[in-house]
Amino acid sequence: MTVLAVPATGRTTATEAEAAAARIRHHVVDMCAGGDGGHLGGSLSCVDILSVLYFDVLRIDPDQPHDPGRDIFLLSKGHAAIALYATLAERGFLDPAELAGYGRRGSRLLGHPTRAVPGVELPTGSLGHGLALGLGLALSARLREAGRRFGPRRRTYVLLGDGELQEGSCWESVMAAASTRADHLVAVVDRNGLQLGSPTERICPMEPLGERFRSFGWDVREVDGHDHDELRAALGTAPWTAGRPGVVIARTVKGNGVPAAENRIGAHYTALSARVAARAHRDLSHRKAS
Repeated sequence: MTVLAVPATGRTTATEAEAAAARIRHHVVDMCAGGDGGHLGGSLSCVDILSVLYFDVLRIDPDQPHDPGRDIFLLSKGHAAIALYATLAERGFLDPAELAGYGRRGSRLLGHPTRAVPGVELPTGSLGHGLALGLGLALSARLREAGRRFGPRRRTYVLLGDGELQEGSCWESVMAAASTRADHLVAVVDRNGLQLGSPTERICPMEPLGERFRSFGWDVREVDGHDHDELRAALGTAPWTAGRPGVVIARTVKGNGVPAAENRIGAHYTALSARVAARAHRDLSHRKAS
């Protein structure tokens, strides 16, 4: 078995990760402007999380996508698949040209990720299941690695939506992870405050979210989900405490980077016209330049 050489702090510079995030946002806009559109708001809110994970944190190798020593990432909020596809393309798992076929007949890039896509570990999108799957993978890795020495233990990262936390199955997994001392499991909550139809706090208040996780026995880090330094410091140093699973609550803006979509419920899913997409690209380019 090959031991992946990518360190926990990553093999790229902060500038490279930030540049990748800018390109990923442009890809997301393009995919929402083709075919039947896509989940724009929640994809843009998690771009920085994904870019930091894939360019600075995860021990992965696009040339060895199934290496047993790799870190695992699961997109529990599967409706943000276009952000994941764009990230995988920028990281070398996919040809970026394939992104143009998103959602079209015959494409393997579907509305929710499947294992047909290189770098996707498991199909996700039925909200509330990803954390349980991640816990199972983390426990499996612990059993498999017991007594064996071949480098750092594999970590499992699971990205959840904040509205998704209203699913009871999430909290069953939270309890189980704490009771099994799954310290190589890291949940990341994309806390953009909006879900389909309403702010999360209007539908089912969940604050103080950090205290809720702590009460179940988790380590908690709360960060600005668009600040690469804060994300890198939290995600790259996990596990933080032996015997405790960890959660990063990333405070984000839905639609981040595209002013017409920021903090707008209507941007949850949209098909962008050519004119609106062109304006979004201009806004993103201006954001990068400034």
